[in-house]
Amino acid sequence: MNAKQSQPAVPTPWGLNAAGRKLWDSGTADFDWAGHELAILEEACRTRDRIVQMDAAVASDGVMISSSQGDRVHPAIAEARQQRLALARLLATLGIPALEEDVLPPARKARGVYGMRR
Repeated sequence: MNAKQSQPAVPTPWGLNAAGRKLWDSGTADFDWAGHELAILEEACRTRDRIVQMDAAVASDGVMISSSQGDRVHPAIAEARQQRLALARLLATLGIPALEEDVLPPARKARGVYGMRR
């Protein structure tokens, strides 16, 4: 990743929704990426779009859904949590900080760390 010189804009990958495009635009605005880094950024953008879609499904269906075994937690909640972890790892790989106006809540810091016990 290098500071961007005045070069043509990198085209936005096909199929990104608003959240993914926003991440792509902010990620490509100031830096030149190598091909493998662009692939990682694209995957981060698609992951960001999936998170928004899952959050919309939970908002529409509710936190609890009915199934043949009774009421249970919406499966999109657990998957969205895993996608958030994947997104954080992808962004950390690229060295991209969190978006300032991002609609995702910030991750909480761990309350404490335990040393190794012998």
